[in-house]
Amino acid sequence: MNEGHIAKIAGELNIAGRQVRAAAALLGEGATVPFIARYRKEATGSLDEVAITVIRDRLEQLAELDDRRLSILKSLEERQLLTDELKQQLDDAQTLATLEDLYLPFRPKRRTRATIAREKGLEPLAQLLFTPGSADAVGFDPFKEAQAFVDEEKGVSSADDALAGARDIIAEWISEDAGARAAVRDFMLARAVFTSRVMSGKEEEGVKYRDYYEWEEPVKSAPSHRVLAMRRGEKEGFLMLRIAVPDEEVLEILKAHFLKPDTPAPGEVLQAIEDGYKRLLFPSMETEVRLVMKARADEEAIRVFAENLRQLLLAAPLGEKNVLAVDPGFRTGCKVVCLDRQGKLLHTDTVYPHASKKEADEAARKISDLCGRFNTEAIAVGNGTAGRETEAFLRGLGLPGQIHIISVNESGASIYSASDAAREEFPDHDVTVRGSVSIGRRLMDPLAELVKIDPKSIGVGQYQHDVDQAALKRTLDDVVMSCVNAVGVEVNTASTQLLSYVSGLGPALAKSIVAYRNEKGPFTARKDLKKVPRLGPKAFEQSAGFLRIRGSSNPLDASAVHPESYPAVEAMAADMGCSVADLIADEALRKRIDLKRYVTDTVGMPTLTDIMGELARPGRDPREQFKAFAFAEGIEKMEDLRPGMKLPGIVTNITAFGAFVDIGVHQDGLVHVSQLADRFVKNAADVVKVHQQVMVTVLSVDLPRKRVSLSMKEKK
Repeated sequence: MNEGHIAKIAGELNIAGRQVRAAAALLGEGATVPFIARYRKEATGSLDEVAITVIRDRLEQLAELDDRRLSILKSLEERQLLTDELKQQLDDAQTLATLEDLYLPFRPKRRTRATIAREKGLEPLAQLLFTPGSADAVGFDPFKEAQAFVDEEKGVSSADDALAGARDIIAEWISEDAGARAAVRDFMLARAVFTSRVMSGKEEEGVKYRDYYEWEEPVKSAPSHRVLAMRRGEKEGFLMLRIAVPDEEVLEILKAHFLKPDTPAPGEVLQAIEDGYKRLLFPSMETEVRLVMKARADEEAIRVFAENLRQLLLAAPLGEKNVLAVDPGFRTGCKVVCLDRQGKLLHTDTVYPHASKKEADEAARKISDLCGRFNTEAIAVGNGTAGRETEAFLRGLGLPGQIHIISVNESGASIYSASDAAREEFPDHDVTVRGSVSIGRRLMDPLAELVKIDPKSIGVGQYQHDVDQAALKRTLDDVVMSCVNAVGVEVNTASTQLLSYVSGLGPALAKSIVAYRNEKGPFTARKDLKKVPRLGPKAFEQSAGFLRIRGSSNPLDASAVHPESYPAVEAMAADMGCSVADLIADEALRKRIDLKRYVTDTVGMPTLTDIMGELARPGRDPREQFKAFAFAEGIEKMEDLRPGMKLPGIVTNITAFGAFVDIGVHQDGLVHVSQLADRFVKNAADVVKVHQQVMVTVLSVDLPRKRVSLSMKEKK
């Protein structure tokens, strides 16, 4: 364990080194972030998932930095270029940019103008002109000194040729100087401006980038979504994106850096500075700044995506209800499925409510019959094509009032229906049936169903295909694992996909659990998980606390109390003269417990406090209670909208510039951040969350561009 890394991370997070060290040790042993945060609070000082994730990621970043440092040192040693001073500078480097700046002059490179000049023997002249104090600056004549380097055989035909070659060498020195690069980089990040212009002849074709046809914005304040939008426009050939800086100010920085009072040939050096900046240093720094801004934009876009995904995954579940699910359609009809309270497919059918009156009447009869036959408690209607029309049809059937008709966001349902997982579960049904099942199950338990879909297909992010895909996948996987383990998983009903996100399991063990369950029947106790092939002690330790077994003889098996803490609970019950079940049922008994009596070397007050909270509500679901929602009747398409209308909606996506809201017209409207509340709002996520039910006012409707502007302000 690198103590330097531990100290650095502790300083960055403003926490104790022992906390970082403990988290690092647990991570090194293969513990997951949710497990450490939930069941190792004594070791880490109750660090939460966010802090532990940062520690994990920073340890990896610092290890990568060290690997690159070792690679550079090895390369320099092999070529006998490593000096004590350079080694110390490399050892002290705290960022990858600093490392690369120090290595740049020694990096093997292609043949450059400076390389050619060196081949002509002009490096001594360059050193003479450039190095302060190398010659008496008073009366120094560069032209005269250059005469000595004229050599026709080497291609130096005149003193002017010699000076030009020497300046090429100096220009390269300037562009590769670590201090100069750092100063110019910092200046550009602080003062540079993005400039975006439309490519000639692309005005009509690239209309969706119209906002960026004549656009300028400071680099340091450019928000993530605009940086990514401009880069996408550039990639697609509609925009020309550049970075502009006040060149004269940059040149002044370089002059101060390289022009000293005793510089022998300031005129020659000044020419080299101007050439080195424009030809070498600026293009290099422009590329770096673009990469830095891309990384920042990616980080923010991924953060927003992750938070949206978390909110969607933790949306309130309807729960175990008999559901009739409908995947709407006009010409092809509506695919209907009936699911039992565990989400098992019982029946499928197709109805045509939007065809002839005869077929609509038949559809009405079938739906009513199915609701009665399968004791339907709720109807889930996909919100895609024909969704609002189908919802209106169902509401007009006069079904029993206790049957809620609920619009369900079907983003990604088609992805799931065509997946290997869907084919494996429903080999005898086509994609339309699988899609309908997914819609129904998504209403019953969003988390359990959405984990089957690639998070990028769920539709709660922006520019997800433009950001660093590895970073995006890791972050979204972290979010899914966090949500799954926060809610807990019923091991006897969970899908392979859901189990695979449980701490310590993964796809292979998840399949083994399901196979064992299918062969041996439901698990009756947590300890039986140890019988699953290849599920060893480590996997059991990591996963057991997040797995639930309802109906077990041990009531703790249905709770978040970890099996390793069962003895503590059993000791409490014994001291109270009751059973564990009595302890769970009787608050008065729990209040009599003195937790300090049960503190041990491994079980501290944080864990005991968590245990008491769990005994009060064993296996509690942290998600909110489900609330039925309905769109405004008669508002089914954009043409139905009028400015001033007040409509109910559901937040579908949150971005840096506002929130998108589904108001039932097949085109989400935008509530700009300035319209989210009567007060100033900096971050939309402070006001709304994904899947939140809101009331909005229509501000404007742009039919040609399919844009709806909304407001959540209450004051006019």
